[in-house]
Amino acid sequence: MKKTKTLIIAAALLLGAVPAAQSAGFMIYEHGAAAMAMAGAFTSLAKDPSALWHNPAGMAWLEGTQIMGGATFVVPSGYVDFPDYPGSPRYNQNKDLFTPPNLYLTHQLSKKAVVGLGVFAPYGLGMGWPDPETFPWRYLGTSGEMETFFVNPAIAFKITDRLSLGLGVAFIYSKLDQSITQMFPVEPIGAGSGLRALAPATVDVPATASVDGTSFGFNGGLLYRGKGFRLGLNYRSGYTMDYAGSVTLEHPLLGAVEGTGETSFKFPNLLTMGVSFDLAKKLIWSVDFHWVFWSVYKSYTFHIEVPDIAFTEDLVVPTEWKNSYLLRTGFEYQAAERLALRCGVIYDKTPQPATTMDSTLPDADRLALTAGLGYTVGHFTIDFAYHFENFKKRTSERPDLPDFMQGTFKTRAHLFGIDLGYKF
Repeated sequence: MKKTKTLIIAAALLLGAVPAAQSAGFMIYEHGAAAMAMAGAFTSLAKDPSALWHNPAGMAWLEGTQIMGGATFVVPSGYVDFPDYPGSPRYNQNKDLFTPPNLYLTHQLSKKAVVGLGVFAPYGLGMGWPDPETFPWRYLGTSGEMETFFVNPAIAFKITDRLSLGLGVAFIYSKLDQSITQMFPVEPIGAGSGLRALAPATVDVPATASVDGTSFGFNGGLLYRGKGFRLGLNYRSGYTMDYAGSVTLEHPLLGAVEGTGETSFKFPNLLTMGVSFDLAKKLIWSVDFHWVFWSVYKSYTFHIEVPDIAFTEDLVVPTEWKNSYLLRTGFEYQAAERLALRCGVIYDKTPQPATTMDSTLPDADRLALTAGLGYTVGHFTIDFAYHFENFKKRTSERPDLPDFMQGTFKTRAHLFGIDLGYKF
C-alpha cells in the first residue's frame, strides 16, 4: 500500500505539471498570413475574415461572402546549458513541426450587418528533450504538447458610417499530453532483516498523462475608421479549462499503474488597442498594444483517483505569473494593383518568473521580425508570411533546486504562414 500511494503522489505531480507546460509562453497569434506579416498589428485594420480573431468589429466592413483559410508552420529550436552540473552538458531541444490551422467565413446580411465563423488555435505547440533517462530536469518534464481549438461565431454592426461593433462567443476544446520522470523511494530488499539490500533506495518512474476538456469564452471589439487613420479595440475573455483524463506510470519493479486525474487551469483575458495611419496613398503604418492578464495564473490545484485506492490529498502548486504586454508594429505597402508588401516588429514580455521556469516552458522576453506579401487575382487572394522569433537567453532561479541544477535556456523559432481567400 505504501509503494502504491507513492505512485499516486508521483502521478499527481505529473498531472500538476501539465497545465504549465505549454499554455502561457506559447500563445499563438498567427491567425492569418496578412496580419502575421504585419507583426499581428491588425486590430485597427481587421480588413479580411481573420477579423474574427483580431477584431470582430472589422467584419462590418467586409462585403459579400468571403472565405479564407490556411495554416502556420512553426519550427522551434533551442538548447539548455547546465554549466555547474557534472560535465557541463548541453541539451538541444527535439526537432518538431507544428501546424496550427485557421479557417474563416463571413457573410454580409445587409449594408450594416455581417455574420462570421472562425476556427483557429490560439494556444498550442510543445517541447521535448532528448535522453529523458539522464536529462537533469527530467523530474520537471521531458516533453509536453498542447492543442487548443476555438469555434467562434460572431456578428458585427455598423453603428455609424465610421464606427462598428462586433461580438462573438467561442466553444473551446483543449488537449494536453505530458511526459515526466518521477523519483520516489522504495524499501530495499532485505531491509530490517540484517541482509544486504538488493534494490536501490530510489527508482525513476517514467510517467505520462493525457487530459482534455472544453470551455466557453466571448470576444468583442470596436473599430473607428476616420479619414487617414483608424482606431481599434479588441477584448477576448479569459476562461477556465477543466481537464480530465488518464495517468500512467511505468514502474521498473511494479509494472504499469494507471489512474485518472483532474485539474483546472485559468487562461487570461486579452485586451488589445490598435491605431493605424495612411502615411501615403499606398503606405499604411499600424501599431498594437496588447495587455495579457496572466496574473490569474497564481497557482493550480489537481486531484488524482485510482480504483480501490483512497487518495484524497489535493496539491496546490504556486506559479506566481505576472500580467504581461506585447508591442506590435507593422507596415503595408501597395507595390502594385495586385501586390502588397508587408513587414513588422514585435516585442513580447514574458509573464513567467525565473523562479517557476520548467523544462516544458522555459519562457523569456522575445523580439520578433516579420515580413510577407499578398497577391490578388480576380476573386482570389493569397498571402504569405515569415516570422522569426528570438527569445532572450535566460537562467532559471528555482528555489527548489540547488545552484548546480539551474539551467540556462535559449530558444528561437521560424514561422511560415499561408492563407488562401475567395470573395463571392
